[in-house]
Amino acid sequence: MLLAALYCLLWTFQTSAGHFPRACASSKNLMEKECCPPWEGDGSPCGLLSGRGSCQDIILSKAPLGPQFPFAGVDDRESWPSVFYNRTCQCFGNFMGFNCGNCKFGFWGPTCTERRLLVRRNIFDLSVPEKNKFLAYLTLAKHTTSADYVIPTGTYGQMNNGSTPLFNDINVYDLFVWMHYYVSRDALLGGSEIWRDIDFAHEAPGFLPWHRLFLLLWEKEIQKLTGDENFTIPYWDWRDAENCDICTDEYMGGRNPANPNLLSPASLFSSWQVRCAGHTISEHKRTVAITSSGSSS
Repeated sequence: MLLAALYCLLWTFQTSAGHFPRACASSKNLMEKECCPPWEGDGSPCGLLSGRGSCQDIILSKAPLGPQFPFAGVDDRESWPSVFYNRTCQCFGNFMGFNCGNCKFGFWGPTCTERRLLVRRNIFDLSVPEKNKFLAYLTLAKHTTSADYVIPTGTYGQMNNGSTPLFNDINVYDLFVWMHYYVSRDALLGGSEIWRDIDFAHEAPGFLPWHRLFLLLWEKEIQKLTGDENFTIPYWDWRDAENCDICTDEYMGGRNPANPNLLSPASLFSSWQVRCAGHTISEHKRTVAITSSGSSS
């Protein structure tokens, strides 16, 4: 059973700990095609001086492509992330992240050697204070600009092959909305041509592992944002549910009686705006979904 997450659409290709690190969004980084920022702990690229990682060439898979995407060299997501970067931080041991500054999942402490077991719980088993804390964390994420990541507003070609970076700030919540959108969107073939018969996150064997990693990354960002290392995203077990019993104003939002496609005005989320495909969508859209095995609404 996977868990609870919130999205309008969401993704990234071969997932890295961060899609576009702010530290690698300059024309210098893009034109040199290198993303090896320093770890703040010792100031060296990838924390090399502390044995955390090193800057290395990206090794791409040589496996033959399937017939689902009969193109090559037309989409920025192909052979990710080589269109943007050829060298990135490769982390050692229990370290991970765009600068090897984080611990791998399940490890903690200054040297990432402490093991800790976190328990994921059914959202209906949370006490009222626990449920309210979860919702408060989501609200904080929605209203906090990500310190580490930005999102692109154009393709690499539109950035003049990196000389004119096109990136925007994004809040922590919408960062993951955008990631899921980016991995799932249609392929841009140039001009007005698009290829709709592709969805890298959902129509392949990577569906389950990709979403599991996606949610773990989202959970880690909430932990960093709040300082609550014990935070876990609750799950909703909908296997025997006849209706969406999580879709109430107490939890993820009931339906607007005047328009079932919108959230109830009494919902915490009814005034949220969502960024999809680089645009801001009007208020009161149903933007929140909880999933235990991949479903979303």
